[in-house]
Amino acid sequence: MAEKALKEPDLFIWTGMDKRGMRVKGQTRGINPSLIKADLRRQGIKPLKIKKQSTLFSKGAKKKIAPKDIAVFFRQLATMMGAGVPLVQAFEIIGRGHDNAGMRDLLLKIKNEVESGTSLSESLAKHPYHFDALVINLVNAGEQAGVLETLLDKIATYKEKTEYLKSKIKKAMFYPAAVVVVAVIVTSILLIFVVPQFEELFSSFGADLPAFTRMVVSLSEFMQQWWWLVFGIVIGTVIGFLQAKKRSRKFGRVLDRFILKIPVVGPIMHKAAVARYARTLSTMFAAGVPLVEALESVSGATGNVVYSDAVLMIRDSVATGQQLQFAMSQTGLFPNMVEQMVAIGEESGSLDSMLAKVADFYEQEVDDAVDALSSLLEPLIMSILGILIGGLVVAMYLPIFKLGAAI
Repeated sequence: MAEKALKEPDLFIWTGMDKRGMRVKGQTRGINPSLIKADLRRQGIKPLKIKKQSTLFSKGAKKKIAPKDIAVFFRQLATMMGAGVPLVQAFEIIGRGHDNAGMRDLLLKIKNEVESGTSLSESLAKHPYHFDALVINLVNAGEQAGVLETLLDKIATYKEKTEYLKSKIKKAMFYPAAVVVVAVIVTSILLIFVVPQFEELFSSFGADLPAFTRMVVSLSEFMQQWWWLVFGIVIGTVIGFLQAKKRSRKFGRVLDRFILKIPVVGPIMHKAAVARYARTLSTMFAAGVPLVEALESVSGATGNVVYSDAVLMIRDSVATGQQLQFAMSQTGLFPNMVEQMVAIGEESGSLDSMLAKVADFYEQEVDDAVDALSSLLEPLIMSILGILIGGLVVAMYLPIFKLGAAI
């Protein structure tokens, strides 16, 4: 029975006749056609044909659960609980109506666990891949204090701001990467298929080719013979880099440190890490989570190993009785303004609101910096692309110009 209750509902397409004798059709989720027929009859519809929708083309086909899906889920749950909808019913509504079958399956599992008497924080803790320690600690704090609705709203806001920050940075990095890939593909096509046509034409001239043209022709000959090796090395390097970043903690540490030192990009990543630190600590401290325990969770939310290690050092210092502002100053990573804001917050007893203001300021700083970087990269990339493609074109036409001058 338990397996049956957990079975993911399928999507059925049906046609039928309503009470007026009119033909109607629609889509309904259910376990089997018999239950769909019974439900239609209760609505006064005589079922004529019921067909299960193929999951290959279904809108609800199972996809990977993205962090954005989790952020949207918390906003929906916070909104429903704020409207007075019971927790189990809220999970039922959100789960049944979700487009992503993978997310729907996850939410219905959590709903069944909550329905059986397990607390929401314990149910979420059973799915650590999607719900980190920070979220679980916040939900647990909300349950203990009886303010789960308020905490869910804070989690939703935190997730939305964090995802917005990440998407902004990814968007800035995606554009130049996409242009570089297109440039490599176009250049390869020119070298492999177009340049050889000109080479046949040049061979009939019976004259020496310009040095620039000879260089391009030699490069074309190399690409024609070894194109598979070049693309193999490029693809292998990219895959190897991604796998090393994913599997090697040591490589990840080296990469994170290197990124912070890159001109232009480094300052943006510094500001993003400070914004995440301030936003996460503000959210947890406002929820009543003890500072030392909150810093433990914050260390994993900064997005950079340098800041993660620094936060763990801050936690150890605070645990021995040091003030947060003093512990932060010892790391040498946080700007003076951030340290002073934290000091004022500690003295006035409004640390959470001060950290929230710091997060707002640095999130805006990252936003502006990314926009400025995008504006700078666009003409730079277009210039490089123009020089690359234009250089190949000029190299091919130089012998023709030389021949025309001789004539």
